[in-house]
Amino acid sequence: MSQANQQITYDDNNIFAKMLNGDIPYHKVYEDDKTLAFMDIMPQAEGHVLVITKQKAIDLGDLEPEYAAAVLMTAKKIMQAQRQVFEREGIIQMQLNGAQSGQTVFHYHVHLIPSSIHELGRHAVTQADHEVLADTARKLAAVIAA
Repeated sequence: MSQANQQITYDDNNIFAKMLNGDIPYHKVYEDDKTLAFMDIMPQAEGHVLVITKQKAIDLGDLEPEYAAAVLMTAKKIMQAQRQVFEREGIIQMQLNGAQSGQTVFHYHVHLIPSSIHELGRHAVTQADHEVLADTARKLAAVIAA
């Protein structure tokens, strides 16, 4: 079977599943019954947030419609907060499906990156300072809660 046709099964031990289970710490920005948003520890730009579904889904094709809608609504809240906190209009919204597209964690997620395509750094190169992530998470969460 070619790599493109291989079916990946959901791994309950992926890093995002561990976060949802409370096994790994993270810098939460927002949470509701269907989604969780947190700071990317390997950001491509300052304020890089990931929005994940609480459904066990690898990519968009696995996602139930109500969870897909919830991810988009959470992304909208996060983007509004990013625009206010970082005083910028441009937010890159990126979602990768499958290893060939660059997906590295096989749990459905969306990247929200306050940046322009010209400023964007490479992903998973440098880990951010956790104090800076915690501070940014607090600022974003405060705007969302207001």
